[in-house]
Amino acid sequence: MKKEDDAGQKIDSEIDSNVLIPSNIFKDRNLAVLESLVEYLKDVRGFNFHEIGRLLNRDERNIWTVYSRSKKKRKNEKK
Repeated sequence: MKKEDDAGQKIDSEIDSNVLIPSNIFKDRNLAVLESLVEYLKDVRGFNFHEIGRLLNRDERNIWTVYSRSKKKRKNEKK
């Protein structure tokens, strides 16, 4: 269902802004906090980049970049 916010923009009411995040996702010190958070929301919770951007008040293109960077770091860890 779509609603309008105070600025008149359409928002998705289905995106719950009260998402609980387990603290143990931040224990990997090879990733930045935002990288860990985006990776968790994408891979574990199944959110898409647009939804994550809405939750974190960031542009979805920035979220894609952060996610891509975290995946590259993970790949380099395995080498």
